[in-house]
Amino acid sequence: MVHIEVEVVGIRVEMPANQRVLLLKGVDVPKFLPIWIGAQEANAIGIAERGWEPPRPLSHNLLVDIIEAFGTELDRVVITHRDGHIIYSELHLSDGKVISARPSDAVAMALISQCTIETTQELLDDIGIDAPQADEEEVAQFREFLDHVSPEDFD
Repeated sequence: MVHIEVEVVGIRVEMPANQRVLLLKGVDVPKFLPIWIGAQEANAIGIAERGWEPPRPLSHNLLVDIIEAFGTELDRVVITHRDGHIIYSELHLSDGKVISARPSDAVAMALISQCTIETTQELLDDIGIDAPQADEEEVAQFREFLDHVSPEDFD
């Protein structure tokens, strides 16, 4: 089974249902992988994405701490397949163990532990959405802008 590395693009809110969608994008593949998640899971991913360290461990931080306390670490997360409307994922630990997890929990833990997130080519083919191709010059100009912008520029 071919695995494709993906990265978190962000959380979007789909209206009018006010449903959260976790949007992943292939690192080397121009496809988005949308995963519908709950509000609490969206908050957990948002906190992890920002790298915020809570004064006391939140649930996903605690799970990563427990894994590390047992002498292993989260090596990678794989979003494996779907069955109907349910998407499945796995936590792959450095000691070879594999644990089933919800994609939202797995992604939050991956962001906390800074490990890779992968999916299968089959899942991308099944539910992935083609990403529009960006104009390379436009992307370069935007990166240049980001390299030199400061908060004071927006006062």
